Amino acid sequence: MRGEVRSQVHAEMRAQELTSMGQGWRTASPSASVAERAGARLVEAYAGLARRGGHLFGSVLAGQAPKQWAHYPEEDACCRSGGYQWFYHSHSPEDRPGAAEHGHIHLFARRPLWGRRLQSRSETAFAKLCGNPNIKSNAKTRHLLAIGFDTKGIPVSLFTVNSWVTGDLMLGADLTMDLLSKMELDTGNAEIDAVIESTVRLHLPELAELMAARDRAMTAHAGPNRIDDPALELLSEIRIDLDARLRALG
Repeated sequence: MRGEVRSQVHAEMRAQELTSMGQGWRTASPSASVAERAGARLVEAYAGLARRGGHLFGSVLAGQAPKQWAHYPEEDACCRSGGYQWFYHSHSPEDRPGAAEHGHIHLFARRPLWGRRLQSRSETAFAKLCGNPNIKSNAKTRHLLAIGFDTKGIPVSLFTVNSWVTGDLMLGADLTMDLLSKMELDTGNAEIDAVIESTVRLHLPELAELMAARDRAMTAHAGPNRIDDPALELLSEIRIDLDARLRALG
């Protein structure tokens, strides 16, 4: 990793930049919309980090520069409820040329959330689209989403990747969106959990289109082994601007 990026990743957040995201915001009332509550929670998380001079990933990096491809935390961050898990990692600049991120989070749903729903009509159709992979796979997770972050620890992109990248399988768009919209994280990493949840809730319409674009990419790819083809890696991606989204919420 380039020395400049490595030195930046664990540097203190600049409080004036982060608190500017929350100018005029207060704790959302119970009657506020889902997006408004998510926005307030997002600002609260970053304001707390700014007051301490901390970085979003400071707790999982333990003051060390991240090593490319390593998982942070090493055994993933798993919900106490057993529903979701995530890890943060980074690639070399050569792996994703043109990417603006420093690293990204991979977010997964665990078997208790989807195991009984694989025989639904929509999941059967999606399995057919994927080439009917073994539905009795031993994989305990299904990949839902990846979130790209800049060097300050602020989300800048949302994207999906093919199944060979994460070593498990995907879920159909309907079930994926259902799990994302209902997601509540309790991994013990309160601020990271809050940022993941809030970012998802602030971008649900965009995520629906992201999943549709993912499926279009799968459909357009020739050959029966779509989910194992190394030529098909990044399926869909959108850039996001949290400052603009918070301003739009008023």
